[in-house]
Amino acid sequence: MNTITSLSFTYDGTIDGIFSCVFEAFDKKQFPQQIFKQEVAMLFTQNYHVVTDEQKANRVIAGLKKRISKSALQMLFICWLSEMEGIEMLLFNYICKSFRSPVSIELNFADSDVLELSKIYKKVTREAERMRQFVRFQKTADEFYFAAINPLYNVLPMVADHFEDRFADQQWVIYDIKRNYALYYNLKKTEMIYIDDIKIDFQTGKLHRDVLSEDELYFQVGWRQYLHSISIKERKNLRQQRQFMPKRFWKYLTEKQN
Repeated sequence: MNTITSLSFTYDGTIDGIFSCVFEAFDKKQFPQQIFKQEVAMLFTQNYHVVTDEQKANRVIAGLKKRISKSALQMLFICWLSEMEGIEMLLFNYICKSFRSPVSIELNFADSDVLELSKIYKKVTREAERMRQFVRFQKTADEFYFAAINPLYNVLPMVADHFEDRFADQQWVIYDIKRNYALYYNLKKTEMIYIDDIKIDFQTGKLHRDVLSEDELYFQVGWRQYLHSISIKERKNLRQQRQFMPKRFWKYLTEKQN
C-alpha cells in the first residue's frame, strides 16, 4: 500500500535560498507544502534540501522583474526581514503565482497571500521608521558613536542609508541586541560586523561608564535637564506619548531615563 506524503523543502535561511527553492520547484515540477530553515522529522512528509545557488536565485529575480514592479520586488525583500513564522511559504506562493499569472498580482488584494504580505510590509516599514526616530547614540572614548536597538524585525539593513546621510562625518555603530550583529560606518561605507565582547547593559542598551567619552555623561544629564525644563507638567499626556513612542523604546531613550 502506498503511503500518501506531502513535500517539504529545507534551505539555509537566506533570501537567495527562497529564490533557489522557487527555481528547484519549477525545474523539478515539485512544489512543497512547507518550507523550513532546517531539517525536521515529520511523519508522512518527504523532505528535500535545496542548496542555495546564486545563479539560480538571480534567474528567478530576473524573471520577477518582468512580471512585477520594482516596488513589489522590494516589498518581498522587506517582508523577508520580518522573520515571521511562515514567511517562507508566503513568499514562495507569491513568487509562484507571479510566474503563473499573465498579469501582475501585486494589487490583487483578494488573494490571501498578496493581502498578508502587504500587512507584513506595513509592519516592517513602520518598525524601520521607528528605528530612524528613536535611535540614541552614545559617544565612546575612542570617538565612536554607539547605539543599541532591539527591533521586532530585522530592520537594520533598511535604515543604513538614513544614518549614512545624517551622520556622514562620524564613525558610528548601531547594534541589534536581539540578533547580535551591528552596522558599522567607517566614514566611507557601512558594513555588517559582529561584536564578541561588548561592554553594554543589555536591558537599557547603555555602554559601561569606562568606555564612554569624558563628556558623554555630562551631555546626557544636560539633555534630560533641558527637556525637563521645557516640559509643562499640566499638559503631560502619557497615553499620547505611548501612542507616538511605544513604551518598549523608552529604556533606550536618554530623555526617558532618570
